[in-house]
Order: sequence, then structure tokens, then C-alpha cells
Amino acid sequence: MSTTSQTDHWYASWFDTPYYHILYRDRDYQEAGAFMRRLTQRLELSTSSHIMDLACGRGRHSMYLNRLGYKVTGVDLSPSSIAFAKAQLKNNTTSTSTIENDTTLLPLDASRINFKVHNMTVPYDGTFDAVFNLFTSFGYFDDVANNVNTIKAIHANLKTGGYGVIDFMNAPQVVKNLVPFNEKIEEGITFKQWRRYEKGHIYKDIKFTDQDRDYHFTERVSALELSDFTDYFKQAGLELVDLYGDYHLHEYDVARSDRLIMIVRK
Repeated sequence: MSTTSQTDHWYASWFDTPYYHILYRDRDYQEAGAFMRRLTQRLELSTSSHIMDLACGRGRHSMYLNRLGYKVTGVDLSPSSIAFAKAQLKNNTTSTSTIENDTTLLPLDASRINFKVHNMTVPYDGTFDAVFNLFTSFGYFDDVANNVNTIKAIHANLKTGGYGVIDFMNAPQVVKNLVPFNEKIEEGITFKQWRRYEKGHIYKDIKFTDQDRDYHFTERVSALELSDFTDYFKQAGLELVDLYGDYHLHEYDVARSDRLIMIVRK
């Protein structure tokens, strides 16, 4: 029986496997869709706005934003995720209607959405009315300097007056309520998951077997707090204008909130 582990940059290898999407297939897309609707309304974005979905994965939320009427560019480090998104777009097979049962969603407009492979630590070639970095797609880097580099790239990619949105976990709450171990079965695969907090990072070891091959991946994300981000924003020249603690856009409370959702403006 052979074993497969991650490469030097765990996020590059893990996010690019089909197993990542299998493990997290039950994420609450209805909640995510409602969040994006509230968010775009809060920012008063017109349908002429161009939104960058930074670290877009397979593009499901980019397509949802497109069906809300926005022009969208989705970028991600994973070539297989971007290829998947492009294939869905080409075949018009998006399943975004399952995110939210809402007849006001528009048909997918392929002329107003595109997907590109891109490293978020450097600026993309273009400027946007808004840059969304959603669902804790931040803080994975081996070099902590890339946290600041990513915020600076967001600044570079925003038009003057444009909004950036960083949706991160509320790290103090996550660390406090960390579940040391659990198992999850998806598509007949038993994923064993161990979690720990160590030296400012939250780790999740994921082990499973499929077709007589053992796999082991380790997720690692920096347990960044509001003070870390405010320092990054200051270095990048972005103004923190709003702060929310959940997808209903309720007030942030470090002791109780599930999320740390930051709205910045250039």
C-alpha cells in the first residue's frame, strides 16, 4: 500500500486534489449565498461593478455573484479548480440555484465572468470595484510576509474608493472551541481529522485511505486576530470601515462571534 503526502506548500497540493472538495462538500452554500447578497447590498454595489473573487476555488460563489448581476473575475492558485470552474462555465452546468432557492437570480452570463490561475500574494493585472476574500482563504502562507503582500495586492487591485472584504475565522473563538479529533465519511471515504493549536497556528491533520492508498495532508492557518489585520491594513494604506461577526452582518464580538469580517476601503 502506497502513501501520498503533501508537497512543501501544503495548500498548493491539498487544494488541488479532488479529496479537498469531497471533504468539504457539505459546506452551507445557502448561507454563503445569503451572505453575498447582504454584503453586496451593504456595499451598495451597482450591477456595473466588477468584483474580484480572490481565492475562488471552483468558482461557485463567483457564479452566484454573477447571477446577482455583477461582472466577476475569479482567481485561484489551484489549476484544477480553475479548470473545473471554466468547464462549468462553458457547459453552463453551474448548480448555484441550489445555494439559495431564489427566483430573482439571473441566468449565468458567461460574457461577464472569467476565471484565472493567480497567486494572491501579487497584484492581478486589473482594477476592481471590490475584492472579496471569503471563507478563511487567508493566512496559509509559509512566509508570514505574504500576509502583508496579499493585503498590498488587494490595495493595488482596488479602484480608488473600492472595497475590500476579508472574511476570516474569529481565531480566539476557534482556538477556545477546537475539537481535537473527529471522523467524517464522504463518498465512502473515512476522513480522520486531528486539530491542535501550536505557536500561533491552527493545524488540522487529515488522514484517509482510498483505493488502497493512504493519504495524509496537514492544513495550517495562522490564528490571526483583528490587531494583526489592522496592522496589515495600515501598511497597505487601506482604511478599515466596518467590522462584522457573522454572515448576518451582526456586530463583531471577540468573545462570541463566529467570524471576523472586515470591510476596508482604498
